Amino acid sequence: MVSDFRKKKLLHLFNKFFDRDGSGSVDRKDFEQAAENISKLRGWKQGDAKYKETLDTLLKVWDGLQSVADANKDGEVTADEWVSMWEAYAKNPSSAYDWQNQYCKFIFQLEDASNDGAIDSEEFSTVYASFGLNKDEAVAAFQKMAKGKGNVSWPEFQELWKEYFVTEDPNAPGNFIFGRSSF
Repeated sequence: MVSDFRKKKLLHLFNKFFDRDGSGSVDRKDFEQAAENISKLRGWKQGDAKYKETLDTLLKVWDGLQSVADANKDGEVTADEWVSMWEAYAKNPSSAYDWQNQYCKFIFQLEDASNDGAIDSEEFSTVYASFGLNKDEAVAAFQKMAKGKGNVSWPEFQELWKEYFVTEDPNAPGNFIFGRSSF
């Protein structure tokens, strides 16, 4: 059974970043909308190679997510299906699905706008502000996530990612990787 604390984290991710149209479930259109939002943030147009790469990556994530989480095979993933899938992940995070690893890498690369192999506070908070989160709160979340350091590397991010989905400790730095400073 998922604790209330972990459920709040999982639903934050579901509602802010996956259910882009606010329908209460996730489908392919949500991923298409996310690609448009990300491309707008980066200044990419529909015909650009980076736009196509972003859309292709997100649609692969959708295909993987749907194949694992869409328990009733209706073409949508509900919040309950989402929480159940991540609960299964939490029991053995070392056996993540390919799409989960792909999404982790995608998020890191999205946040690493300078492409220097690390995320800084400005890169991090800009991404989360583009998804409607408060930029100041995202800066505070980054400080907690980075444990006071100026940046977070890819290896560090991978560990923080796992921690987000499994920890029950409200002060664990991984809780803050999706721009929220408290739950």
